Amino acid sequence: MMRGLLLVKSGGAAALPEWQACFAGVAPGLEVRWWDDPTVDPDAVTHVLVWEPTPGRLARYPNLRVIFSSAAGVDHITCDPDLPRGVPIVRMATEETAQTMGEYVCLAALSILRDGNRLAAAQASRRWDSFEQPHTALDKRVGVMGLGNIGQVVARMLRGLGFTVSGWARTPRKLDGIEVHSSLDSLLAESDILVGLLPETPQTRGLIDRERIRRLPRGAGIVNAGRGSLIVMPDLIAALDEGHLGAAYLDVFDPEPLPADHPAWRHPRITVTSHVAGFASRRARARAVVAALEAQERGEMLPNLYQADRGY
Repeated sequence: MMRGLLLVKSGGAAALPEWQACFAGVAPGLEVRWWDDPTVDPDAVTHVLVWEPTPGRLARYPNLRVIFSSAAGVDHITCDPDLPRGVPIVRMATEETAQTMGEYVCLAALSILRDGNRLAAAQASRRWDSFEQPHTALDKRVGVMGLGNIGQVVARMLRGLGFTVSGWARTPRKLDGIEVHSSLDSLLAESDILVGLLPETPQTRGLIDRERIRRLPRGAGIVNAGRGSLIVMPDLIAALDEGHLGAAYLDVFDPEPLPADHPAWRHPRITVTSHVAGFASRRARARAVVAALEAQERGEMLPNLYQADRGY
């Protein structure tokens, strides 16, 4: 039976009973306590499941074996200057996360295709605006930046809608029915809708700037559900104002929450959502944590392991 003490910092203290119930169903021997429980002995902590842990706290647990992120990203953990060395960090990856991210991206791509901003504006002004759409998914190309577990599911879902889908990834790979570009420039040139699913790394910050936006076909749309730092926002807004881009559907920003006075809120060609694209139930995340710990006990490599040299 799996044993140890798992500290949780995700969803607030009120979520602890649900976390405990979820873990009890799959690992009854694992003790689950809240992050700020004053009765916890630091020496007893063996694992943590966290979102934005307080800097310096992880270094207080001398017997910590694994750090689990409660979401796909780990930059909220690795930014800790006192992060204990040698303790593996595991990214959260579940089927639910990939499914919900795929749903969001498909919604965004269809909204760009069918001019959802125009439809929303007509309703807001109570104006009957009946118009014919010039395209269908069958004659539009979607480029997906990032073809990891989530990106591959997203690409297949988009293809199921009829879009021609291609992708770009740092690691060469083959996907049925989906061309994988080794050059970002070639992907941009063939993307009527560009989808950002990349993690935040030094190489991805500001990657989509004025120069690269100009390599997209005129009238293209952009969907970003990865990290807000991917896009240089002033360059994006300028391209929308100039007409080079037709629309943007954005779920992530830098910083977050998006300030109330940010021009993206008021821009007629931008749809803003509040970091809601991909999510997983606590039940699914508890299963993912336990599956990883079981793999570790069998002597296998931890799945979805953060690799510092890659930045994700």
